[in-house]
Amino acid sequence: MADERLQRQIRFILEIDALKSVLRHTYLLGADRPENSAEHSWHVAVMAVLLAEHANEPVDVARVVRMLLIHDVVEVDAGDTYVYDTAGAEAKAEREARAADRLFGMLPEDQGRELRALWEEFEGGRTAEARFAAALDRLMPVLHNVHTEGRSWREHGITADRVIARNARMSEGSETLWKYARSLIEAVVAQGHLAPPRP
Repeated sequence: MADERLQRQIRFILEIDALKSVLRHTYLLGADRPENSAEHSWHVAVMAVLLAEHANEPVDVARVVRMLLIHDVVEVDAGDTYVYDTAGAEAKAEREARAADRLFGMLPEDQGRELRALWEEFEGGRTAEARFAAALDRLMPVLHNVHTEGRSWREHGITADRVIARNARMSEGSETLWKYARSLIEAVVAQGHLAPPRP
C-alpha cells in the first residue's frame, strides 16, 4: 500500500482529470468542438516556453509554466466563466476560492500550500511572472477566435471594443504580444469576422 502522502497526491491527480471535461467558449482550430480547460492550460504553458523573450521584464519561465499548468485547476469545481460574462464574473472569485480550498487541500500540506500560492500569485497579478502568464492566458482565446473567423465572438455578439477592453491588460505582461493581438483584432474587424465597436 502506498503511504498517505502518495495516496493524497494520486487522489489530486485523479481529481483534476475532470478538467478535461470543463468546456471553454473558444473553438479548436480545425475541429468542430470547443477546447477544454486542460487543453488550454497545456497550450498556454507551451506558449510560456516559446514566447518568454517577449515578456516586459525577465521572468522565471519554469515558474510561469507551473503557474499556467495550475491556474485553471479550480474550474474542476467552479466551471469556466466566459471572459465576457459580466454577471458570471461577479461570483467567480468566491466560487474559485472555495474550489481552491477543496482541491489544493487534497494535497500534502506543503504541496497544497505551494500550488495555492502559485494560483493566488496568478490571480493577484503582482509579479512579472503573473503578469506575463495572464498575458498569455488572454492571447490564446484571441488567437483561437482569429483563426476560427471570430466564431466564439460572433456566437456571443461580442464587439471589437469589448475585445480590446477585456484584453488591454495583456500589455502589462507583454507590450509586444498586446501590439500583435491588436493588429490581429483590427484585421478580423476589417475581414468582417468581428463586429466593429457599437456607436
